[in-house]
Amino acid sequence: MTGRAKRQGSRRDRKQIAAAPAALLAAALLLGACTDFSRFHTAAPEPRVQQAARPTRTPVQQTAATEREHDRILASYGGVYEDTKLAGLISRAVDRLVAASERPDLSYKVTILNSPAINAFALPTGQLYITRGLIALASDTSELSSVLSHEMAHVIARHAAIREDQARQAAIVSRVVTDIGSDPDLTALALARSKLTMASFSRAQEFEADGIGVGIAARAGFDPYGAVRFLTAMERNAALKAARNTGDPRALDFLSSHPATPERIQNAQANARQFSSPGAGERDREAYLDALDEMIYGEDPSEGFVRGRRFIHPKLGFTFTAPEGFSLDNTAQAVIGVREGGQQAMRFDVARVSSEQSLGDYLTSGWIEDVDKATVEDITVNGFPAATAVARGEQWRFRIYALRFGSDVYRFVFASKQKGNESDRSFRETINTFRRLTLAEIQAARPLRLKVITVQPGDTVESLSHRMAGVDRQLERFRILNGLDAKSTVKPRDRVKIVTE
Repeated sequence: MTGRAKRQGSRRDRKQIAAAPAALLAAALLLGACTDFSRFHTAAPEPRVQQAARPTRTPVQQTAATEREHDRILASYGGVYEDTKLAGLISRAVDRLVAASERPDLSYKVTILNSPAINAFALPTGQLYITRGLIALASDTSELSSVLSHEMAHVIARHAAIREDQARQAAIVSRVVTDIGSDPDLTALALARSKLTMASFSRAQEFEADGIGVGIAARAGFDPYGAVRFLTAMERNAALKAARNTGDPRALDFLSSHPATPERIQNAQANARQFSSPGAGERDREAYLDALDEMIYGEDPSEGFVRGRRFIHPKLGFTFTAPEGFSLDNTAQAVIGVREGGQQAMRFDVARVSSEQSLGDYLTSGWIEDVDKATVEDITVNGFPAATAVARGEQWRFRIYALRFGSDVYRFVFASKQKGNESDRSFRETINTFRRLTLAEIQAARPLRLKVITVQPGDTVESLSHRMAGVDRQLERFRILNGLDAKSTVKPRDRVKIVTE
């Protein structure tokens, strides 16, 4: 939960929160790190045609609409990630791609977003966005270039401009469903609410952008099979995340109206074969790994981060631990948790509540429906005033908490299909873990980083994966980060990425 989300939460704290079947909730969580390359679009003029004979990068044309969209993207994705090495590598790759494209006269500006989500998208003006998480997943410059050229293809083909009307009509999903339990399919996203667009590109447009992008990358001298490798890495990463959340990795593609990743892989393979055989193009792996070394991996501690079942926010100075069996996901709007088996879920966020309003009254003020007023109880959690109550839907039972910490009120919403006191007990235990961080804990909170190391004699995939810190499923994650399938091995003098503290 970012500081931006904290500030923006006050605008939404009066909106009602509804319940969700956890199976669909897990699929919704996948959208937080979704693999669709183009989600945010707005009305804007075509990219500016430059007068120079050869392509040079100049600032793209700004409008009030694109500036608003830019600010919204930064708020949703943790702001800008500043890294001169990465910026230089991306700039050089973009220069090559632009020169090899059908429109070398167009200008592009790339912003690296400080988010662990795996995403990239473009505005019609030629503003391209790529997340830190996507950069970490790619294994060489040709893979990253396949993403950049895909987004450039959307601009060249004017897909975003064509979709302006739909984007204005659908815009960002901001209405939270208010009828708890009335329609499980509609309320499935309510606990995992984040900014999702319903005006995504069509399947035909995505396939067209894939084809144009592979051609641009190939003509620029990059390995055209980089798109195949990166799409494969995305599919494997989505499957790993889905396995953790007991969701269906294919649901991501269905909900985002994008082609299923296996289809895109087959399409990219067919496109690449038109230009060269595997291994013919440039991968630029060494320069790419040099640029990635010491890059922040995962969540930025300054905006709060997850370690196992624990959420820590050094900047705001608090921590809590989710119930046993829960996996947590820190989104821009809230911390979301789902329990293995899909029978329980939780949401943690912040709201501005007048100091004159009691927390008990706030629980029944309408921000969540069907609260049983008879269950409202004032409590104290590690010295902080709090209140709790129960709300009921047709299939789900909710235990809600409001806790005053400084000038803010933090809200826990626990949802369970199970009846009885066991769930309530585990939820109460979680609330009791909410506490102020010590100065030593705040000072010790450091980000995870990618470290590029050289394989030594005797090293194996298994031994190297055991050197990964701060992440779960180390072996699978090591293979995905390094583009290694289940049968691949490493040899001395290979360079690989690991995650370190």
